[in-house]
Amino acid sequence: MNLAEILFIAVSLAMDAFAVSVAAGTSGLVDNARAKFRLSFHFGLFQFFMPIIGWYAGIHVAAALSTVDHWIAFALLLFIGVRMITGAHGNEQSIKKDPSRGYTLVLLAVATSIDALAVGFSLAMINVDIWYPSVMIGVITSAMSLAGIRLGRFLGAYAGPRMEIAGGTILIIIALRILASGLTG
Repeated sequence: MNLAEILFIAVSLAMDAFAVSVAAGTSGLVDNARAKFRLSFHFGLFQFFMPIIGWYAGIHVAAALSTVDHWIAFALLLFIGVRMITGAHGNEQSIKKDPSRGYTLVLLAVATSIDALAVGFSLAMINVDIWYPSVMIGVITSAMSLAGIRLGRFLGAYAGPRMEIAGGTILIIIALRILASGLTG
């Protein structure tokens, strides 16, 4: 596998994390360097480890997981997307949580990296060493996540809650795309 193929895979896998980062940036809750680092680091870290886990999982585990992976990603992204949309309406009852902390961070990182698990399994099937592609996937995902947060902050400053609603809608669309591809594939 050459560098161009690895970069293409890495950028493709990072697109969901980028979209989620844009949505997180619009919320205004990822507002300092630590929060930006946490979000981009964890997205990259999960994208790094998932192909390795997929590589080592083997045929039996991957086959079992492939029947439900799209449901897991769908549920996680749908949950976060709906929370973003309801939070954008200024509902006093809703609690806005920093997406770079706690279970929200873990849910987002897992949801955006499940595809990388399948990529790792696929790379094992074609006898590609997993370490270099995993590092590239993780680094590119972190960089694209940081860029997404910055883009989201810029857009959020000009459009406010409308961008948070758009971000939540994007997460729901990604969730539906993952579900549709899992059901047809």
